[in-house]
Amino acid sequence: MENLEDFSAIDIVTFVTEELQQNYRKSNANKTKVFEEFLERWDANDSSIAKVKSLQFEFEPDLDWFNVSRPLTLAGLRGKIVVLDFFTYCCINCMHVLPELRALEERFPVESGLVVVGVHSPKFENERTAANILSAAQRYGIKHPIVNDSKSALWRALSIRCWPSLLVLSPSGLPMLLLMGEGHGAFLHDFVGAALSIFGRQQKINTFSLPLQLSTDLHPASNLRFPAKIAMFNDSYAIADAGNNRVLVVTTSGVVEYKIGGLEAGFVDGNLNTARFNNPQGVAFLDKDTLIVADTDNHALRQISLKSGAVETLAGTGYQGNDRTGGKQGPLQPISSPWDVSVFRTRDMDMSFHVDELNVPEKPIVLIAMAGTHQIWGYFPEGIIWWKFRKFEPRCCVSLIGNGLEENRNNSYPQNAAFAQPSGLAMSNDYLFIADSESSSIRKASMVDGKVMPVVGGDRNPLNLFAFGDEDGKLYNAKLQHPLGVAFNHIDRKLYVADTYNHKIKVIDTDTNIISTLVIRNKDNSILALREPSGICVDAEGNRLLVADTNNHTIHIIDLATCTAQPFLLDFKQISSTSETDAPATSLRGIGAQLVKTIPLLQHKGSTINFLMRLSSDLKFTTDAPQKWTMKIINPALEMKQTCGKLTEGKCSLHLRHLENISSETVSEANQTVLVIEFALSLCDAKSCLMKKFTVSIVSERPVEDSPLPPSVTGGDNTLNADIGIYINQSNISLC
Repeated sequence: MENLEDFSAIDIVTFVTEELQQNYRKSNANKTKVFEEFLERWDANDSSIAKVKSLQFEFEPDLDWFNVSRPLTLAGLRGKIVVLDFFTYCCINCMHVLPELRALEERFPVESGLVVVGVHSPKFENERTAANILSAAQRYGIKHPIVNDSKSALWRALSIRCWPSLLVLSPSGLPMLLLMGEGHGAFLHDFVGAALSIFGRQQKINTFSLPLQLSTDLHPASNLRFPAKIAMFNDSYAIADAGNNRVLVVTTSGVVEYKIGGLEAGFVDGNLNTARFNNPQGVAFLDKDTLIVADTDNHALRQISLKSGAVETLAGTGYQGNDRTGGKQGPLQPISSPWDVSVFRTRDMDMSFHVDELNVPEKPIVLIAMAGTHQIWGYFPEGIIWWKFRKFEPRCCVSLIGNGLEENRNNSYPQNAAFAQPSGLAMSNDYLFIADSESSSIRKASMVDGKVMPVVGGDRNPLNLFAFGDEDGKLYNAKLQHPLGVAFNHIDRKLYVADTYNHKIKVIDTDTNIISTLVIRNKDNSILALREPSGICVDAEGNRLLVADTNNHTIHIIDLATCTAQPFLLDFKQISSTSETDAPATSLRGIGAQLVKTIPLLQHKGSTINFLMRLSSDLKFTTDAPQKWTMKIINPALEMKQTCGKLTEGKCSLHLRHLENISSETVSEANQTVLVIEFALSLCDAKSCLMKKFTVSIVSERPVEDSPLPPSVTGGDNTLNADIGIYINQSNISLC
């Protein structure tokens, strides 16, 4: 190993982390041994890591804490493996890490020896405020402790460089790993499992609990929770009620006509009552009866048909993708955190002869703000030939603008341009206006050739993503702070902006690229106090503005002539409450079906579970598409070396081991769910390719003494073999 004595402590941790990850990837068999050798280094007298062992740090006193009844200290967490998540709540990469941390906490609860602490280290001024962090924690469903390190003292003390960064501490408080960026979930899961086992055998793990207490705040009585984008078509509005995981369709007077989705998050296609979304941020009308939804945390593009009463997935697999090119059809194309959608219509450039050239029908293109990959994507409901006579197949989803780098780079060539977390879209006749949140700028892209140009905000230097503020003006002289919403007024050709972290609504003259702040007053002449507005919409006449006041859980309607606001009150009385039921959906496109099987896993030293998928005659597995399984929950008394994998010809086998050093109290409870496996299958019928996701829960029932095992369970030498067949047809799935 190379000599590291001349490096700083945090650089040493970074180096040994990269070295461990390389060895981890190279080791196909005994990864536990790789971790054991790594951890032995920290016990040895290794001079190259002496600086790390001498490093001392602690949370500053008198900081705001969330989700705990009293402040924590690192000294008080000795005996635990601690994961410090350095994050800032605006950051899309930080959001992507949260599901990985949530799965880690579910697998290794506090009492097992793991503690995750969010260290909020703000980028924007607005993110220093405790109330805003609390709202973000509620939006994201964060339940572990969070500290508001508003001056980034710990960040600077440890020389942390980027968001997100995960610093893993040993039970003695020693930094062992520094994982920068996203995508480390599987590695971190395996490392924590091995570290808990190794340190447990050394009796260095303490199982004490923490003073966890979910933080809440009071907000106005409302049927909305963190409302996001708003769309309009004639006499109807569509509202992405993100915190309630649903979409509302209301009249211009506020009467709720449709509630699509349920309060609980899920990924389920089906009818309007049983369909489920997960934090939908964006919404747009394709026509008066059809809505397109950016289902953000499901990493999917969804379609709602009000006429047929059905919800279907247009693109996305339910898992975060990292593809920056795209081109696959329908739900086979993985995407990453779509944040908004807009619809553009254009003529086909197929060079065909038309008798009436003035009345050639236009075809729709769904434009997507793909925040997760910093790009603008397109979904094509119909086949079309478009820019530079490029052919787009029907139902394909593909990257259109942006190279995937996180920059504020304008360019005449769409694939050379770059965005920084595009989060809001608005169409004029020939331009797509983009709220580029992390560069704090508004930009536009030509729908003729994809050329990207500045409008207001940001900096001439494309790498400067810290050029934020609150200044009216022209082009780069103007300053915004993480804008999330834009709306184009086709009557006066002005662009309205939700300047989210400045808590203001602003307006841009699109001819001069000059932005100014609207001074909006309530009816009593007081200034309207917004809290992180993220959605904005102009009505059909261009006279009024609807604003989603996100952290106040309400919507305002603003008279543009007088700049006065009043609440846009929603009337839920004229709609049935059945749309908020949690009835399971089991249609082929339904994602969320749950199957339960009873097998006495905890009574055996080792177990093998063999899964077999049986399809009805009209279905088949999609060629070349991955068929995946993922372990979601496992009892602490069980160990599974492989936590995810692929099915081959509809089959997979899972191998489990019963850990002998687990207390009998942990495993003594009968009829408990000890294992949950999630399946994601890509299927085809005669007409289309479809995604099917469901879970199988294994319940461990303590068998009656001397009772035989069921016919599907056999084994010897206290080992078990269990076969589970699953039948899938067009209408449901079931055990067989």
